[in-house]
Formats: sequence, C-alpha cells, structure tokens
Amino acid sequence: MKVLQICAAYKPAYIYGGPTMSVSMLSEQLVKAGVSTAVFATTANGKNELPVLPGKAVNVDGVQVTYFERITKDHTHFSPSLLKKLWRQAPGFNLIHIHAWWNLVSVLSCLIAFLRGVPVLISPRGTLSSYSFQNKNIGTKWAIHHLLGKFLLNRCDVHVTSEREKEAVANLIHPKSITAIPNFVKLSGQKTFAKRSASPFLRLIFFSRIEEKKGLDILINALALVTAPFHLTIAGNGNEDYIVSLKALAISNQVNNKITWAGFRQDDKFELLHQHDLFVLPSHDENFGNAVIESLSVGTPVLISEQVGLAAYVKQNTLGWICQTTALSVSSAINDIAENHQTELLRIREKAPDTIDNSFNENNLVKQYIALYHQLTQNDRI
Repeated sequence: MKVLQICAAYKPAYIYGGPTMSVSMLSEQLVKAGVSTAVFATTANGKNELPVLPGKAVNVDGVQVTYFERITKDHTHFSPSLLKKLWRQAPGFNLIHIHAWWNLVSVLSCLIAFLRGVPVLISPRGTLSSYSFQNKNIGTKWAIHHLLGKFLLNRCDVHVTSEREKEAVANLIHPKSITAIPNFVKLSGQKTFAKRSASPFLRLIFFSRIEEKKGLDILINALALVTAPFHLTIAGNGNEDYIVSLKALAISNQVNNKITWAGFRQDDKFELLHQHDLFVLPSHDENFGNAVIESLSVGTPVLISEQVGLAAYVKQNTLGWICQTTALSVSSAINDIAENHQTELLRIREKAPDTIDNSFNENNLVKQYIALYHQLTQNDRI
C-alpha cells in the first residue's frame, strides 16, 4: 500500500501546535509499520518559511517529505507547485490522506484526488465544527463550503479524533463514512522527574497555543474569582497583539502578579507540566487536545471544558474535572479542587501515567489507522 499524507505544514513547523506533531507521528509510525508513506507539505512556518529546499524529497525522521513553496503567506497556503506535482503523481498512490480544511492546499488537493480517481481520507483536525464556521473568515468559509467544499467532503471518508468531533462533523456534512481514532501524541517516555517541592498555593498551568478559541481569557477572568491561593503559568505563544490584550486583562483583574508568562516550551515541556498541580484548558472548541494527554502522561490532573474532545475520556477514566466555558464555572471548579480534592489530585497523579500509556500505545494506534486504510481502499470503494 502506498499512502500520501498532505498537510499545509509539517514539522519542524511547530508554531502550528498539536496537528503538526500528530501528522508527523502518524507518518513516522506508518513507515515503521512497513506502510509506504510520503508527505506533501508547504514551507509554511507562520509568517515565515522553513529553511528547506523546496520541491525535493528529503528524509525527515524516516519519512520522505517534499516541501513546496507557497505563494500566499497566510492561512490559505496556496502552493501551485504542490498541486502540479500532486496532479502528476496522485494515481500512483492507493490513498491520499488530507489533514485540516479551509486552506487551499487541502481543498484543491481533495479536488485533484477526486478528479484523478484516488480514494481520499480527510482528517479535519477541528476545522469542521459549528464553532469553526462561526469564527474567522465566515464569508470565505461559507463560499468555499457551498461552492465546492460540501460537494467534495460528501464524497470522501472522514477521520476524526474523538466522538465529540464525530458528532460535530456529522452535523455539517454527510461523508461516505466517519471513523474515530485518537491522535498520536508524543509522550515523554521519562519515568522519573525532579521532585516537586511543597507549595502553599495551587500551581495551575495553561499549556497551549495562545489563541481565542483556547479560552485563556475565560481563565484569566476566572482567576479574579478564585479565593484559594494559586499561581498560574502560561506556556505557549501566539499573536503578540492578542497576548498584549490578555496581559492587560490580567492587570485589570488584579491577578497579573500571580501569573508567569513562560513563552513557548518544547524540550522541557514534560518537566514543566509535572511541576504543576493542575492543567487548565477552558477551550470553546477542541477536537482532541494533545496537551491534555501530555499533562496526564506525567501525572498532572486536568480541568478542561466540556467542549474539549477528550472531556468524555477524562470523565470516564476519572483523570480530572470538566467545566463550562464561563469564568464562574472555571473559578468554582478551581476553588473546589483546592479546598476539597487534595487526595484526588494525588490519586490521579499516581494513576494517570499508566492509564495514558495503555490508551495511547503507538503500536495499537497505528494498527487502527492501517486497518482503516485497508478498509477504504478495498473493492474500489469510490
């Protein structure tokens, strides 16, 4: 079987967060399992370009990746050279797996695959939800969806990463099938960490890209209502203007002296997560939530909104708490955890790493993806 992965951005474009890591891990695990896998991506790295040679396949951690120049430097990622190469080579693949939507790489690659008669699997990665439709570039999305996108999506198979995302997608389109398989998440593999010092306050951490949908403004507003002693570490990067507005919000809520802005962290992220008592993510919309798994993998319990794809998993396995996307709900949960659930925090810290290791075992996950690929390519389903 020959599979082509298509995504607008591939590592080391870590600025795009979890999806970049998940696609690269999927590709690497497929290669290790003996599946012939290639990747087409652009040189996108935020407003900048990756320092790579465009148009030439290179080995990136065992995967043959070709980066193509893009004409637009925004979220559209228009790359005529990628599309031209895809038109020529598409028939040589058994399946084309496209990641994310609402960019010209994904939409036009899907169109080319359809015209060339190659089965397509779409992983929306959070881009096909009512929240996505209602936020940012609404008019453009509406036009794309009704002029071309809906036609294509209804003729493809769809992969989602949680049951919540499956429900969101089913409310918007009617594809040939929708299959839920969790993301690959790179775990630390580290069994011991520096001893956590005792603390007179609850050590909170927000670890994510800093953008509107993550609900960091909700958390900062919530802190003004928290009566228990606390300190919040914010680890991540994002639009500078938005970060400035959040810092101003912290000042107006008189909680700025209880917040540390740690910036983007990569190599030491697991150590950083381990040193905190509670991971908080009050997202408005989250198809999965890689950072939730990363936090739990080192034993740090989580408080996440009901809009996070992993909310049902966290609740089922009693690995944390679920809140609504309001400051009052978040603050009430933090106060309750600090005052009444110290024993539960310790229990989760002991239980979570083994639970995550079992649930997100790489060998088990890659078998699920390969089985899906075989299912979609048998009997000329298109």
